Amino acid sequence: MSRIGNRTIIIPKNIFIKIKNNVISVTGPIGTISMKIIGDIKIEMEENQITIKRIENNKYNKSLHGLYRMLINNMIIGVLYGFKKELEVKGVGYKVALANDNQVLEFHLGYSHNIVMNLPKELKVEIKNEKNQNTRILLMSYDKQLLGIFAAKIRSLKKPDPYQGKGIRYINEYIIKKAGKTTVK
Repeated sequence: MSRIGNRTIIIPKNIFIKIKNNVISVTGPIGTISMKIIGDIKIEMEENQITIKRIENNKYNKSLHGLYRMLINNMIIGVLYGFKKELEVKGVGYKVALANDNQVLEFHLGYSHNIVMNLPKELKVEIKNEKNQNTRILLMSYDKQLLGIFAAKIRSLKKPDPYQGKGIRYINEYIIKKAGKTTVK
């Protein structure tokens, strides 16, 4: 029995939820997000609570039960408060800039060319360049899944170097540094 899937989800006052044809739409102050429900999962909505139940008790539906409960809960949290991820660009000459009315991120990461990434409309980006500090990229969105995927794509452009620590990393990510070459006498 799924312990997470059996928990009810409390709906806050300023959140509107609509369920139609196995598609759940959540609307809040920040935005609107929708998701299609697959499998034999039934969503029951009462006054201010949502419960998720399995129609059939097979292995596939058991795996989806807790998953959909957490996805719906994250949708509600996302449109109510939003999610944030912060990355740090560390390295001499590494730069990040917003271009085209904050719709494009342009990276200078020591390659022979600049890397350009188009931003999804659901994502907001702030770049913090402070003196004697590494450049920080603050990503904000109401869609947790999109935010995580986009942050991972940015990090994959230049993963942190285990010898010098240069590259793109999440804030508070610990990189185990390796010892470099040593001379033998």
